[in-house]
Amino acid sequence: MALLWVLIFGGVGFAASSAPPPPADTFSMPGTESQKAFDLLQEKFPAASADGASARVVVRAPKGEKISDPEQKAEVAGLVADLSRAPQVAAVTDPYKAKAISKDGTTAYAVVTYKVAATKLTDEAHDALTKATDKARGTGLTVEAGGDAVKIEASMGGTGEKLGVAVSALVLLITFGSVIAAGMPLLTALIGVGIGISGITALGTTLGLSSTTSTLALMLGLAVGIDYALFIVSRYRAEIAEGRDREEAAGRATGTAGSAVVFAGLTVIVALAGLAVVNIPMLTKMGLAAAGTVAVAVLIAITLVPALLGFAPVKVLRRRDRKQHYGKPLSARQQRKAAKRAAKAKPNLGARWAGYTLRHPVAVLLVGVLGLGAVAVPAASLELGLPGEGTMAPDTTQRKAYDILSESFGAGFNGPLMVTVDAKDAASAADGVGKALAKENGVASVSPATVNEAGDTAILNVIPATGPSDGKTEELVRSIRDTVSGLEADTGAEILVTGQTALFIDFSKTLDDALLPYLALVVGLAFLLLMVVFRSVLVPLKAALGFLLSVGAALGAVVAVFQWGWLAGVFGVDQPGPVMSTMPIFMIGVVFGLAMDYEVFLVTRMREAYVHGARPDEAVVTGFRYGGRVVSAAAIIMASVFSGFIMEENDLIKMIGFGLAVAVLFDAFIVRMAIVPALFALLGKSAWWLPKWLDWLLPNVDVEGEKLGRISPVQRLARPRRERELVD
Repeated sequence: MALLWVLIFGGVGFAASSAPPPPADTFSMPGTESQKAFDLLQEKFPAASADGASARVVVRAPKGEKISDPEQKAEVAGLVADLSRAPQVAAVTDPYKAKAISKDGTTAYAVVTYKVAATKLTDEAHDALTKATDKARGTGLTVEAGGDAVKIEASMGGTGEKLGVAVSALVLLITFGSVIAAGMPLLTALIGVGIGISGITALGTTLGLSSTTSTLALMLGLAVGIDYALFIVSRYRAEIAEGRDREEAAGRATGTAGSAVVFAGLTVIVALAGLAVVNIPMLTKMGLAAAGTVAVAVLIAITLVPALLGFAPVKVLRRRDRKQHYGKPLSARQQRKAAKRAAKAKPNLGARWAGYTLRHPVAVLLVGVLGLGAVAVPAASLELGLPGEGTMAPDTTQRKAYDILSESFGAGFNGPLMVTVDAKDAASAADGVGKALAKENGVASVSPATVNEAGDTAILNVIPATGPSDGKTEELVRSIRDTVSGLEADTGAEILVTGQTALFIDFSKTLDDALLPYLALVVGLAFLLLMVVFRSVLVPLKAALGFLLSVGAALGAVVAVFQWGWLAGVFGVDQPGPVMSTMPIFMIGVVFGLAMDYEVFLVTRMREAYVHGARPDEAVVTGFRYGGRVVSAAAIIMASVFSGFIMEENDLIKMIGFGLAVAVLFDAFIVRMAIVPALFALLGKSAWWLPKWLDWLLPNVDVEGEKLGRISPVQRLARPRRERELVD
């Protein structure tokens, strides 16, 4: 089996290395008005190079002077000439001929258009733009540049991910007390991520997967890969400690913890693949790519991890436990001695915490729920938006150019609306549309219509009086769309509104419309999976309710840091602003899958003890005695992996990394470790209630290993004394 995975790893890696470069990032929203307008422009104005990169170079005269003064005019002409000679440039507008000068005469701008998309610009093209602007600054002019042609500073280059892996290795070493046991989950996780990312790269051109598609796959694949292997190795060690021989221990670990891994992985896969219902291709591709990588992590956990245990069956144990397990398996007498030692041993921290929770369920429940509720309060002020130059760090040239244009040309200049008029006589129709739009409240100006060569399509640029992120601009877009719907009947033209603000509105509406269907699909399928696993109605229900607390608190933390700016310096947030529009749906999908992971791993141990004859309260203590330490380690590992992505420059990745990290910590340590056992204490046997007709309908997957035999000698001797003392 190990050889098979090595061959797969090598084959996929070779395919990735020989594959053509991945396609450039594209963003589309099928069925929206903004997308229809964009498609129309590509069809009717093919020479406009809609896909070509552009830069807007802003020039401001020294204080007390005008940009139209002869000396400044000569310097601007030199800048335009330098920009025109740069590689890959298609055209540069002269600000004086284009009348791109502010009313106060101090500021002008030149638009540089390129022959290729921003992702295909060479280093020479970027350097030429930087060199030209630096040269102009040397003359005393204030020169800044914005647009997608301006190079963005490189990110940390994987430093965050490496730091996350390093923390994971330390946690595994502390948890297992063995270098081999700690290294095994890391090795298998890296192999799984390598196969997943290489597969995405190999299929990039065929399936249209850009280089950023793999980011979520890398983040989740690494986290769940370590966790899934951790649970199986931990269960193997527990089985060995109970006196079983190595082969039986590996089989039982795979049959119990491995089965839990399969169902936990399925919940994550369902949540990620469910992003397809949003109908935004970028999100669909990211979700499916990540789901595929998680599927690889599950397969590796249940096949490669047991194979590796065969190579080091004893070295995965703690050093003090190795001597007695060399050679033949423990005899019956040795097993009885091991059972007596286990009975005398002090309960571990997980068992003691479970006992405390069972004795004070109401207090623990109230503290947990109220605490998460308090953290979730900022989520009520959630403001959604998409990143732009106005949200960049104040010291970047893009942000400086944005601010100068807003000051000199008006707040709405950075967020123009584009109105397309498709009609037989586009010029005449556009003239009437332009006059009507100029009368709209909130419109600063309407440009003359630009008509294509065929004369059947025209473009009007509408400058709002307010900025792109202003709520009044959003209201203006809706008002314009209401107005043009009436004009369509009068002119017989098809009139569409697009532009940055219109795109944001359509994007948000698409996400809002998809949220309920997505929740219904993901929660519904996961609920069915958990009913099959736990054979209970209330356990999946409280798991879903606990998830709502976790995601609400995580969103509240995201709002506090990224929108309000609390601890912004600590987390590297240069410019607080609206939360990414994609963040809530990403949080819901990914956090739900991960929350169900911990629910499955912790509660299957309780279910296992319960079906083997333990009382409900004893089952909770057993679950925490065997699973509490491991789930805690898994949560810390996953949070550390996600936290590494906070160091990325990409705002969306930074925000997702932070949100997922805090969500994992909230869910694992408050919901699953506190609220769940408190609810079990209050529900008692009712927690495992399942109608007889439903019990007959549901397949019995036996995740808890009921068919593997009744309680072991160690459990039989150790449990009554230890568990009952804790709950009494």
